[in-house]
Amino acid sequence: MMRWKRKFAGFTAAATLSVLLGTSLATAADLPEIEKTGVFKVATEDDYAPFNFMKNGEPAGFNKDILDELKKYSSKFEIKQSILPWTGLLAAVSSGQYDAAITGALITDDRLKVFNFVVPLASAQHYYVKRKGDDSINSIADLSGKTLGVQAGSALLARLPELKAMLKEKGGKLGKVVQYQSYPEAYADLANGRLDYVVNAVISINDLVKARPNVFAKGQPVSGKGFVSWPVPKSSPELLKFLDGFVLHLKETGKLTELQKKWFGQEFNGLPDEPITTVKQFHKLANLD
Repeated sequence: MMRWKRKFAGFTAAATLSVLLGTSLATAADLPEIEKTGVFKVATEDDYAPFNFMKNGEPAGFNKDILDELKKYSSKFEIKQSILPWTGLLAAVSSGQYDAAITGALITDDRLKVFNFVVPLASAQHYYVKRKGDDSINSIADLSGKTLGVQAGSALLARLPELKAMLKEKGGKLGKVVQYQSYPEAYADLANGRLDYVVNAVISINDLVKARPNVFAKGQPVSGKGFVSWPVPKSSPELLKFLDGFVLHLKETGKLTELQKKWFGQEFNGLPDEPITTVKQFHKLANLD
């Protein structure tokens, strides 16, 4: 099961400070330095399907295919990939050990204090998932007063006021919210009837329903837009511009749509064609204000 819980875990003030301090006093290399040394150092993961995972001892997933395309796109440097655990990945990039993270990171207000994000590659919009065959839920209005599950301390929890507002417009109200340490726990309680629905990101729900189609059914969006992208240190504006050009190239050639369908089970139309660099811009694009 996909481990979206890590990507949606809240970036607390302590975590933000840890990332800001990093593990060294190095500064991330911008594009001119990368071209001079001839090496672009990227950090990826090995346990975050379908973005990054290992298959028969080799890297696989959406971002593996993306890196293959990036190697074709760039002629001025080679790509040196290092596989790290998620827990230390962002700190390693912010401290200058790596130039960028090629992973499925969620854009959040706190992360935008430390990083800029390239043109988004996938949606992170929030949906609800219900039990298969539960005819009491067929629309957002039907969620009124029902018990929902969500991960504690997550960005999904922080955006529940959007669902509350949707329900209020329809004359309903948000029901009891049960917080879980992990999504597998929430899904187990949904399956056995302790919950009426669970809120998670669209790619995670697609993956869940694909794996267990006789148990779960995908619902409708319960938030504004959300985005998955690559974090680049704010001290690397030229690298950001280069990676933006690469993502736009993937869009123009149709390769991004092809890889979205292959790994996520759907294409994501309407994603921004611009990097996201400020909280104000993010809120506008995600309809948060």
